[in-house]
Amino acid sequence: MESYDVAIVGAGHNGLVCAAYLLNAGYSVLLLEKRSVPGGAATTEEAMRSEAPGFKFNLCAIDHEFIHLGPVVEELKLQKYGLEYLFCDPVVFCPHPDGKYFLAHRSVEKTCAEIERFSPRDAQKYAEFTNFWQRVIGMMIPIFNAPPKSVIDMAGNYDWAKLQDLFSVIGPPDKTLDFVRTMFSSPRDILEEWFDSEFLKAPLARLASELGAPPSQKTISVGAIMMAMRHNPGMARPRGGTGALVQALLNLVKSKGGVVLTDQSVERILIDEGRAVGVRVANGQEYRVKRGVIANIDAKRVFLQLMENSEVDAADPKLRERLERRIVNNNESILKLDLAISEPLRFEHHNHRDEYLIGSVLIADSVNQIEVAHSDPTVGKIPDSDPSLYVVVPTMLDPSMAPEGKHTVWIEFFAPYQIAGAEGTGMKGTGWTDELKNKVADRLIDKLAEYAPNVKSAIIARRVESPPELSERTGFLKGNHYHIDMTLDQMVFFRPLPELANYKTPIEGLYLTGAGTHPGGSVSGMPGRNCARVFLHTQEPFGQKLKEAGNAVKSTVGAVFNL
Repeated sequence: MESYDVAIVGAGHNGLVCAAYLLNAGYSVLLLEKRSVPGGAATTEEAMRSEAPGFKFNLCAIDHEFIHLGPVVEELKLQKYGLEYLFCDPVVFCPHPDGKYFLAHRSVEKTCAEIERFSPRDAQKYAEFTNFWQRVIGMMIPIFNAPPKSVIDMAGNYDWAKLQDLFSVIGPPDKTLDFVRTMFSSPRDILEEWFDSEFLKAPLARLASELGAPPSQKTISVGAIMMAMRHNPGMARPRGGTGALVQALLNLVKSKGGVVLTDQSVERILIDEGRAVGVRVANGQEYRVKRGVIANIDAKRVFLQLMENSEVDAADPKLRERLERRIVNNNESILKLDLAISEPLRFEHHNHRDEYLIGSVLIADSVNQIEVAHSDPTVGKIPDSDPSLYVVVPTMLDPSMAPEGKHTVWIEFFAPYQIAGAEGTGMKGTGWTDELKNKVADRLIDKLAEYAPNVKSAIIARRVESPPELSERTGFLKGNHYHIDMTLDQMVFFRPLPELANYKTPIEGLYLTGAGTHPGGSVSGMPGRNCARVFLHTQEPFGQKLKEAGNAVKSTVGAVFNL
């Protein structure tokens, strides 16, 4: 029976980030991954080796913005372990049915110049809109990069620039109340308030809805930061694909003596007298721990599937029911389509230039189309009559991911996990079948061909992954890539539940990390880093807190007095 200080369930990027910090602090760490490939949702794989040899595909995550809002890359020195980020510019291209298009550069000024060709007023408002949301981002960064219940950690993250952002957004009572109103509003409300033109509002609504809800959904106006972040800190992708981030983390973890075991599906967290003491995997092998177990999977699976009911009830008799009934997932998932193509897409009716394909291409014809794209899945409908798409041609930025002259296409389409009226049929009873997923994929390609007619003749091979297949591969509960919805009522100290929000659980020695914890889903490494900090506090509470309190005071005083 092998023993480590810590066992981490799931070798996704947050689990690896957490492991790296613990290894740097001197703890022995074991990571257990159910797949044969570490990385969770952040892998790059040759998924069609026989049909398209040499083509590498990002099977889920692709565009990285949030990781540049935190110190993970710099603190862990990931460049030393092989990580190189390539920044996109342009960052967004969205063709509109009437021939207009939204072309966003990393530069706000260049973006405004593009908008001005169609709407001078909206160009001016866009500059103001982006400035506001970038100040909101500056205000939020210290909160993202700290455990949600740690005032000391958050205070220590504020420098003079972030303090200025904070006080520029909240100040006198009326200003503060207006900010609160904005945060409780919907993206659609905010966009209608700021802009006139559909060609601009539609892509901004599409990006805001990446949080996983219709643009009319109240409390997710903060989704507007999804566009603002593409200007600053910028949108980037690792050279070699998203999996290159995972590989750098693996290189670091292994260099520090960490152990990563694949094909190890954890079936039970071992509890002894109210304390997590290890895990058991599907083949019966047990791994014992001296310090704790960290779960890089969602809280529902941890407490409802990997533990005995009696063990959970002994720690908190209300927890199981609250997990089952209080956490909200709206049935929205993703159908993922990957293409190997013989030539770049060409948007012939929109002043095509290959550089337009460097960032993300949005098929977002109107705000109403985006509304349907996200509201239909919640009631079990597939919104494919007029589909909205998120399209990326990764090889325009990084040609190394395909044979010379060839390209890959990454397509995200929001779809229901459970199809209404098809309960009990198809894969895992969701109603999805191979025939249905391919029929939907055909419709997506038809839609893309309306803008890039050469796509059909250029396809060498394709791979379609339905929501239940995505769920089976990655472990996402009911296909939710954020673990739980990203609405304001399930963020910060409400994520996943108030009693679980600080990464600790009622089970001594059991911790949570990953997309279902603060600050939520995306490639950021923040949940992993924050969880590691909480773990270290519990192991060395006085020394760690004294050290971080001193750093917080030093940082804040230095910021205020510009030292």
